[in-house]
Formats: sequence, C-alpha cells, structure tokens
Amino acid sequence: MPKTEGIIHDVSDTAYWIAYYRGQESERTDALFHDPLARELAGEHGRKIAAHMPIPAMTAWTVVMRTRIIDDFIQQAVAEGVDMVVNLGAGLDTRPYRLDLPEILTWIEIDKAHLLDYKIKKLADYSPRCKLLHHPLDLANLQARRSCFQGWNQRAKKILILTEGLMPYLSFEEASLLAQDLRAMTQVKQWIVEYHSPETLKFRNRGGMKKNMQNAPFKFIPTDWFGFFKAQGWQATEMRYYAEVCEDYQRPAPYPWYLKTFFHMMRPFTPLETQKKLRRYAGYGLVIPITEMKE
Repeated sequence: MPKTEGIIHDVSDTAYWIAYYRGQESERTDALFHDPLARELAGEHGRKIAAHMPIPAMTAWTVVMRTRIIDDFIQQAVAEGVDMVVNLGAGLDTRPYRLDLPEILTWIEIDKAHLLDYKIKKLADYSPRCKLLHHPLDLANLQARRSCFQGWNQRAKKILILTEGLMPYLSFEEASLLAQDLRAMTQVKQWIVEYHSPETLKFRNRGGMKKNMQNAPFKFIPTDWFGFFKAQGWQATEMRYYAEVCEDYQRPAPYPWYLKTFFHMMRPFTPLETQKKLRRYAGYGLVIPITEMKE
C-alpha cells in the first residue's frame, strides 16, 4: 500500500478530497446530486488523496449522504424565506452554481484566502445562480471573525449558517466560541451543523484514518452533542442521520460482507432502542437560537 503520511498537510487539503467524491457521484447514472464542477476543482491533488486514504467506498458514501442532506436543508430554508447563506469553511463547495436558488439570495463563502482564490480562478467562466460573495478570513482570528459576522448580520433579515466540514476540526473551546459568536448574530435563524456520536469520533481517531489525518485531526468530541449546543443557546429542531436517510434514497452503506452478515445475525438479539441509537451515529442537524423556539 502506498505511503500515506503527509498526504493531508492541513484541513484545507480535505476540500480537494471531498470534492473528488462529489465528482465521482455526479458521474453515476443514479446520482443523488449533480456537481459538474467538482472534478475540475478536486484536480489531481484530490484524486491522489482519495487514492491514498483508507475505506474509500465508505468515505464516498458518507460524502454523498452529507451532501444530499445539506442540499435538502438549504432548499428547505430558502423556501422558508432565508435571504442570506453564510458558508463557514466553504472549501470547494459549488452549491451557488448547482442548486436551484433565487437570484436575490446572497451567498457568502468564508475561508482562507488561498483556497478561495483557487476556486475563484477555476470557476471564472461559470456563473452562480445567486449573488455570490467571497470573504477571505482565517476563522481563528477572533477579532476579524466577529467584525465579519456583525457586518453580514446587518445586511440580512434571515440568515442560514452552514458549517459542512468545519466543526470536527475545532477544539472544544474553539467550537464553544464559534457557537457563541454565531448566537450573537441576531439575524441568524438557522444553522446546519455536523453531528457525530462520541463512539464514531473515537473510532475515526484510530488506525489508518488517524495516521493519514494526523495533520488535520478531529478534535471536537463532545460527550453530549445536544447538551453542548443547548449550553451555547442553540436547540436542534431536526436531525437527519446517514443510516436513515440512505434508506429514503435506496443507497445503503457499503459495509463489507462480513459486517453485513454480523449485523444481520445480531439484529434479532438487539433491542429496538439500541438498534435505533446505533443507526444514529452520524449526520447533520438543523439548530436554531433557543429564543426562536419561544416566539
């Protein structure tokens, strides 16, 4: 097997990796979404990362599920009147180009300058379907971040925040501060945020994946995900889990045959509540400010 150490130099490299799998999905006849720009953005760098990483089939399936879940959340929010989407850690996302979005919608992409510059150059010949703006920013710079957030907060009435692949790479303290800063934005009405059970994160942070991701490890591992967000002023209103959504789209997880056999054999002996918990190991949630729940 090829040597994998150093293939991921920092979190920015994961954007190329994920874009590769979006492009791969788009080439299927039964694709759950179409991202015709993904392959171009992923480039050879994204292909090489995908070729070196373990469990490619499972990673590809996870990317497909999360992309479709987020697509659906966004289109639902737009239908409910969201007038601005702020994508934090936007990476190589192309939703402003591929989703059916109203022209009056403002879409803000925030990420490090080198990644946004790369994407802007690659997509120079394509037109977004809404008003797309780019804001180069290192989110670790708290003063600049808060100034940025308040600036956009004053320019919209109903904001949707998207953190597709950002939260796991933050420390607990960093995640807390980000949640508080977003809560301070009075016009933010919804936030799409990643969910992982503690068991899932512990599994990911060992073995081959840990070795390959040593320069971009998952650090945000709350023992109580829902309690964490509630403490920061957020309440989950809808959760969509990969293992449940995949049934709606008839795209089962590509577990190896021996795991499928094991799961099948154990099902009759596993309480239904335990089965339900095991299936809800990862997905995405839609959280809203707790004050919004009372209005």
